[in-house]
Amino acid sequence: MAHGSDYLLVDISNSYAKFAFASTTRVFASTRVVTGKVSTRMVAQLLGKRSVGKVIVSSVVPAKNSAILKAAGKAKIIWLDWKLKLGVEIDYPKPRSIGADRLANAAAVTALYGCPAIVVDFGTAVTFDIVSERRAYIGGVIAPGLEAMTNFLYQRTALLPKLSLKEPRRAIGKSTIHAMLSGAVFGYRGLVREILAQVRAEEFPRKKVHVVATGGYARLIARGLPEIGVVHPNLTLEGLRIVGNLND
Repeated sequence: MAHGSDYLLVDISNSYAKFAFASTTRVFASTRVVTGKVSTRMVAQLLGKRSVGKVIVSSVVPAKNSAILKAAGKAKIIWLDWKLKLGVEIDYPKPRSIGADRLANAAAVTALYGCPAIVVDFGTAVTFDIVSERRAYIGGVIAPGLEAMTNFLYQRTALLPKLSLKEPRRAIGKSTIHAMLSGAVFGYRGLVREILAQVRAEEFPRKKVHVVATGGYARLIARGLPEIGVVHPNLTLEGLRIVGNLND
């Protein structure tokens, strides 16, 4: 096998798609592309760089699935869904409605950190996925993403500027931009903190829980949240690698 790469991992979310080559034991550097630009040609070019035995895909954008299918050629494709071996049970009334990325996160957090666990994934939406101490995916929480929140303000108000997100210097803004930054970052931490507190009180009172953050703004938001134990930027891709190992 050229370069000894076993898998191409593909994580297609609403805003961005991530691609990474991986062996059975590690994920190599990932490439991020705007989801709208994912095409058969682009995926075929990627696959031309290395010989790959399996393409492992988590997709929440069905319109992009045919591009992967056409580009993969003879490589085996594993579409991540609830019927695969994930290393976690599914304790959820309609398992087919769980996003593939959320299943990948549950598989990854269980294999890498153990359970019980909560994954906080900062994407277009912020999702919380909960794995019980019995190693079962039991559900989650979905809230608007940080960017969706700030872009909404920008689109709906004539005078508020578009924001580039960073740590505010202080809570009380001395300009419109600083006031918005404070509302976005401190407000968002408040949202995450409260959801984590409710989930812990309901499911894990007085128990140690692994809380792992991933996704675009994980680092920025987690910085001020001692509740979040670790930030793992590529958790979803690690989940795809783990599922690739569990399924032939």
